Amino acid sequence: MNIQYSLLMGLMLLLMAGCGESKKSEASPGVQTGFWPTSTFEQEGLREEPIDTLLAEIKKGTYGYVDELLLLKNGQLVLHQTFNNDYTQISQGFSGDLGCGYKSCADSTAYGDFNYYHPYWHPYYHNRKVHTLQSITKSVSSLLIGIAIDQGHIESTRVKLTDYLEDYDLSNTGEYFQLATLEDLLTMRLGMEWYEIGAPMDNNTTGALEASSDWIQFTLDQPMDTLPGTTWVYNSGASQLMSVILKKATGYPLDAYAREFLFGPLGIEDFYWKSTPKGYRDALGGLYLKAEDLAKIGYLVLNRGTWEGKQLVSREWIERSTTRISDSTQVENTGYGYQWWRQDSGDTPVWSGMGFGGQSLLIFPELQMVGVVYSWNIFDQEVPDIRLSMVTPLIEAHNR
Repeated sequence: MNIQYSLLMGLMLLLMAGCGESKKSEASPGVQTGFWPTSTFEQEGLREEPIDTLLAEIKKGTYGYVDELLLLKNGQLVLHQTFNNDYTQISQGFSGDLGCGYKSCADSTAYGDFNYYHPYWHPYYHNRKVHTLQSITKSVSSLLIGIAIDQGHIESTRVKLTDYLEDYDLSNTGEYFQLATLEDLLTMRLGMEWYEIGAPMDNNTTGALEASSDWIQFTLDQPMDTLPGTTWVYNSGASQLMSVILKKATGYPLDAYAREFLFGPLGIEDFYWKSTPKGYRDALGGLYLKAEDLAKIGYLVLNRGTWEGKQLVSREWIERSTTRISDSTQVENTGYGYQWWRQDSGDTPVWSGMGFGGQSLLIFPELQMVGVVYSWNIFDQEVPDIRLSMVTPLIEAHNR
């Protein structure tokens, strides 16, 4: 371990002092704090009791390690609460396929950005306020594909994937893959054999992908087992293909394209986007954002691609992306669109991005609400999934 790294670790320990406490947004109603104007539950017609109950459960550990909870109503910030979890202490003793925790291996830097256990890389990046999104990255990458189609760089979702992959060996995919379209990729109906949700690490295709030297070729080496467009199977390798498609179509890597056409217009300046060994950005789970900036993504989608009077993403793309095109057979009571989930509750539509470890961006289009939750539940504890559990109290808060 070099001197610079030791100093950084020492700084991290100081910053994490005071673990176990929580800090709630203390701004007065109507006062601008950062980007979002603040308001109260009462002024925005919300009941506090369901949220207070949820917060109390978080504080007593019901949902494991929750880091932040943010709620917008009518474009007003009504809640932003942070919880200080000491991942330096929590991560000690953990070592394996996901990396190694603090002081848990001889050289934690060997895992680099993909050390999921170590607090220098996850959940916050290098002691910054940007938090890992994990698979919410897929939802953001899908927005970028939509912008590229809006700009004419990609003809439509009917384009064949092979049109963008001529630099790769496709011999293992077979003839079915020749039929696969961007639509099949976006809707998780690629037809490829892939084991991810619920699969143990020793038989997890995505785990093997992240250990490989070429994520794209690894994905293309997996066999096809059904016709594209017929069967829903969650496939992070398919999502990673978006990085190649966007670069081929626009000349921009994902992060640069996002900075120019999405993050820039939204005023998102502080972000980090992991790279794969071949230099492509990690489209399946590599983006880090501050909670208040992820809320901007949610508010953009809530308003069908419009931001401050400008159409950043076409309304048609947002509506198609959030349509329940498929029913998920791997996550109970959910549907799927273009890399966006449907977590509808009764008659209330809920659009969401969900990420490993407990990340969620929730959009309630009929209730004019956006919720963000950041967590990091990867340390083998058995807790309810807050990504699914927080939908009900947010809806109950709206129903006065």
